[in-house]
Amino acid sequence: MNPPDQPLVLIVDDEPQIRRLLTVTLEANAYRVVSAVCGQEGLVLAAQHRPALVVLDIGLPDLSGQEVLRRLREWSNAPVIVLSVQDDEKGKVAALDAGADDYVTKPFNTDELLARLRVALRRSTKTGEAAVVHAKNLVVDMATRRVTVGGKEVKLSKIEYDLLRLLARHAGKVLTHRQILQEVWGPGHENDTHYLRVYIAHLREKLETNPESPELILTELGVGYRFLATE
Repeated sequence: MNPPDQPLVLIVDDEPQIRRLLTVTLEANAYRVVSAVCGQEGLVLAAQHRPALVVLDIGLPDLSGQEVLRRLREWSNAPVIVLSVQDDEKGKVAALDAGADDYVTKPFNTDELLARLRVALRRSTKTGEAAVVHAKNLVVDMATRRVTVGGKEVKLSKIEYDLLRLLARHAGKVLTHRQILQEVWGPGHENDTHYLRVYIAHLREKLETNPESPELILTELGVGYRFLATE
């Protein structure tokens, strides 16, 4: 049995093979695990055990993954990684908009899942918002609104800075097009994805070593963007 100080992960998935694979993988990597076969049971176990993180399948037999997320987010800030089938793009976006922190596509690579899990847990244990964000040779000082690359200051427009700040504040987390547009451009602009593409391109030109192969601002195809996870 794993010691009680190891992070507890709640798995909510109706596929026995997935639950078994996740349980074996997580326990072998020093996590404690509890699991549920449906959304309602998952909510009960989440309330009973207060897990450090939840791995949640989108397609459940009783409640949708989005409904489980909405109910969970009424009282819990535990990071949630959703599991989605390869072609369920709408489901991924809906889950992220409902409060998920990340998603992994089935069939998944266990090393990738563990990496995503570590990032989500690391983000959740940080207290408050970091005043300075470092990622490779980029430094974003949110107190002074100063951005440097390799020690040289980079001038950004207000929208470029607001976009970068949002992404950097949520480093390692997938933000959907809708979430970004609402935060940066405001209500009523949720479908103006062309604005977002243009400004992401501007930021990459100014911040990336190779804008054609970005390492800081990563595209989640059909879903949104993810800023490089910081340590």
